[in-house]
Amino acid sequence: MPGFTKASGMVRRRFSHLRGALASLPLIILLPLNAFLLLSPGCSVIKGTYHVVKGTYRVVKRTVTGTVWVIKGAYELTAGTTRLVYRIGKFTFTVVRAPLEWPLTHEEIETIDGLPVKEAIRLGRVKNAPYVVNGRRYVPMTVAQAQTYEEVGIASWYGEETRRKAGGHMTANGEVFDPRAYTAAHKYLPLPTMVKVTNLENGRSLIVRVNDRGPFPSKHNPHSGKRIIDLSWGAAKRLGFVEKGLARVHVKVIPVKLVSG
Repeated sequence: MPGFTKASGMVRRRFSHLRGALASLPLIILLPLNAFLLLSPGCSVIKGTYHVVKGTYRVVKRTVTGTVWVIKGAYELTAGTTRLVYRIGKFTFTVVRAPLEWPLTHEEIETIDGLPVKEAIRLGRVKNAPYVVNGRRYVPMTVAQAQTYEEVGIASWYGEETRRKAGGHMTANGEVFDPRAYTAAHKYLPLPTMVKVTNLENGRSLIVRVNDRGPFPSKHNPHSGKRIIDLSWGAAKRLGFVEKGLARVHVKVIPVKLVSG
C-alpha cells in the first residue's frame, strides 16, 4: 500500500525531529520530597507533609503515632545522679556523668544558653538551649517539635580518634563519650533524644541516644555541616558504613514514655 508507506515515513521523520528536539532539552524530573523516601530501600512510607522550620531542620506535620517506647526509671541525668542504665527493645544504654574537667568532644562550641559551656552543663541549661559554634548561633527545636521529627540525609561518624587520647571526653550535655556505644550528635534535637537511624543503602536500623552536638562545618570541609547526624564509631559500625565514612540515612525520633519502677 504505497499511500500507507508514504504516511508512515512522514510520521517517522516527524517523530525523529521531535526526538531530536527533546534530546536538546535538560531533563527535569519533579518529585515530591517523600517520593525519594518511597524509592529508598529499607525505608517505610512516611505519612505527612514536610515543612522547613527556620531553614535548618524538618519536622513532619502530624501527631505522634505508632510505637511509644516505655523506659523504666529515667534516661536523663539529673542532679545527684552519676550513672543510669535503661533499655529500649533489645538495646541497652548506659549513661555516665563526665567530670567537668574533661574536654568536650566538640571544643569548637563557644557558649550554651549565653554561658560558658561547662557552666551551662553544670547548671543543667543544655537540653534545647541555643548555642554558638565558630560565631554561628544554633537554635534547637522544642521538645514538642522533636516528637514529630524525621529526615533523610547524609550521616557521618566520629569518635574513634578519642580512643587514642589520654583521659576521657564529654558530650555537649555532660555525659561520658564512649565511641563504642550507640550514641549520636545532632545540631537541633533536644539532648537527650532517642532516634531510630536506618541506613538506606543496606536496610540496617539502629536506635541511638542523641547526646551531643554536631556535625559542624570544618575548615577543611565546609560541606560537612550539611550532614544531618554524626554517629558514634560503634553505631556506624553496626549500620555498616565505618569504612565508607558516609551513608544516606533516614532519622526518626522514637517517642518515649517514662514510668517509675
